[in-house]
Amino acid sequence: MITQGKVTTEHLQRLAYLYVRQSSLHQVHEHRESTARQYELKRRAQALGWSAEQLIIIDEDQGLSGASAAERSGFQRMVAEVGLGHVGVVMGLEVSRLARNSADWHRLLEICALSNTLILDEDGIYDPSHFNDRLLLGLKGTMSEAELHLLRARLLGGQLNKARRGELWIRPPIGYVFDPRTCSLVLDPDEQIQEVVRLLFETFRRTGSALKVVRYFDVNKIGWPRRIVSGVRAGDIVFSPLAHSQVLRILHNPRYTGAFVFGRTRSAKIPIGGPHRYRRVPKQDWKVFLPNSFPGYISWEQYEANQEILRANAQSYGYDRRRSPAREGAALLQGLVLCGKCGDRMTVRYYVRKGQPLPIYTCQRRGIESAKLPCQVIPGSGLDEIVSGLVLEAVSPASLEVALEVFEELRARRAEIHRLHRVQVQRAREEAELAQRQFMLVRPENRLVADSLERRWNEKLAELSKAEKEYASAVKAEDPELSPAARERIHALASDLPRVWNDPCTPARERKRILRLLVEDVTLIRDRKIRLHIRWKGGATTSMERPLPLSAPDLNRTSATVVELVRALATEQTDHQIAETLNNRWLRTGTGQRFTRLRVRRIRLAYGIHSLAQHKREAGWHTTAEISAQFHVHPQTLKRYAYEGVLNARRVDDKGQILFAPFEGPPPQPSHGRRLRDLCRYPKLTPHVRKEVQYEA
Repeated sequence: MITQGKVTTEHLQRLAYLYVRQSSLHQVHEHRESTARQYELKRRAQALGWSAEQLIIIDEDQGLSGASAAERSGFQRMVAEVGLGHVGVVMGLEVSRLARNSADWHRLLEICALSNTLILDEDGIYDPSHFNDRLLLGLKGTMSEAELHLLRARLLGGQLNKARRGELWIRPPIGYVFDPRTCSLVLDPDEQIQEVVRLLFETFRRTGSALKVVRYFDVNKIGWPRRIVSGVRAGDIVFSPLAHSQVLRILHNPRYTGAFVFGRTRSAKIPIGGPHRYRRVPKQDWKVFLPNSFPGYISWEQYEANQEILRANAQSYGYDRRRSPAREGAALLQGLVLCGKCGDRMTVRYYVRKGQPLPIYTCQRRGIESAKLPCQVIPGSGLDEIVSGLVLEAVSPASLEVALEVFEELRARRAEIHRLHRVQVQRAREEAELAQRQFMLVRPENRLVADSLERRWNEKLAELSKAEKEYASAVKAEDPELSPAARERIHALASDLPRVWNDPCTPARERKRILRLLVEDVTLIRDRKIRLHIRWKGGATTSMERPLPLSAPDLNRTSATVVELVRALATEQTDHQIAETLNNRWLRTGTGQRFTRLRVRRIRLAYGIHSLAQHKREAGWHTTAEISAQFHVHPQTLKRYAYEGVLNARRVDDKGQILFAPFEGPPPQPSHGRRLRDLCRYPKLTPHVRKEVQYEA
């Protein structure tokens, strides 16, 4: 036992702080003896000489872990008082009550040593300013932190061991319930919940989009089950509109395949005591994966196919996930086109000609990031027709069978929706009958209970009426039965798939979805021609070429002679002057047109040729702003000096930009009372000669 001679009169004149803490609310409610032992330390302080008025108890951190001081306001307030020199002794049942983090513990010891504050625990009194006491307290703090690690490792080890046997209880997702007899999940006995979950997976398989699933449920007035987890109605099932986040969470959950999974995420703590950030890990890094542990709604192969679709649809999550779902636009190859030069996925733009939108496939992702021109710009007119012909040639033998299967699938889908509505009406009727029986069984004298049950009965009747109206409207909106003549027309149309494909009534999205069932991607390369490489789902490839359309830009069809001539003239002439020079030599573009300033500029940008302004800047010529800032001369005065021939300047583009030639030798230093005209070392030329030769108006 440490002696009590360390308590001095100076310590007794200060306050005595008693810090009380339990790690969790469960310990606060259940482990009351530990809390009582901590409060008993106030008797030790009184026995040492502190009065009851000097004793301050800090117990506002009850239920908080000692692993960090970030959330413990009471501990922070106590440390602040110690640093101000107001505290004579800090009391805690043991070191683990004060802190389980070495950084927080040693910081408290340092402050106590500087302020001459004692530390008291169940074993005795310590003076942190003494080396031996501080060494002992440091060892206790280290052991306390190690104890926390051992406790956590022991708990996690038991949890992992139980998970490896597939017996660890994890909250079951909607559609499952936990069977305590087998310690595993079983399908929810409510058939309506099972059918709704199966409908979600089937709708996603059919549409290939989570947002389409949400719209399908909303249009058909199908509610998504949700189990109330707390409150008076805990355990009850309520049906609410389906949300997009719920669809993604269900599609990403591998437990719907019947697999027991544990350890799909890892947590990394954010610096400065922030919350834990969770990230998903690949399947090979999962701690436990036990397939076929309980009944599943889908197979594992279907789950992996769903993940591939979600990765392809998520454009904003990385380079390998930029393939977008089928949209409403006219571009048939939207989302499938790859650039043959850089490998990026190309986007779609449209331009209107004669009232018809025509697609243009553009590789511009890296150009946007680096502020450069697009890698490739390829007109889509003609490409979609070529791919359409190849697709029709591939699937035309089985067109009738496909059409019949689609027709039967539509009928089964409609029947499934009606059956779900009937089940929903039946559930609402059962709940209304239950509320009626409860109201009839209540005693008349219990008016408060009777009023509450009557109100609930009326609510259930209103829900029943709403469900019946929705079911009636769904049945009324159903298309009438097809006549034999109409069936023959549908069969005749379905047998001719090209006619269905080219029918204006066929949505562009459906054509794209049919195309994606057969084609993996399409690679485009543009040089003198457009080269097309199609990669089919089975791994086969098809390559072909087609000429550039006449409406395509003529950048890549300009002759090499003209390009080299533009490269030579760009060092001394502007784009407009280069165009005049080429036209005077009777040179024409690839389509036989005269050169203009814009056509010359496009050629320069396509072949990486610097402009006259860029050449002059590389040679050291200065802008008007640079000369104006150096000599404190107004820009208009500089232009007048250039016009008069005082400064050697030149117009370097067709918009009037002026650049000034570099000074010969070191630049002149401006001084008070001397004009720039006197500082300039340029040879004085006559104004008209300078105007005509050096400054071209």
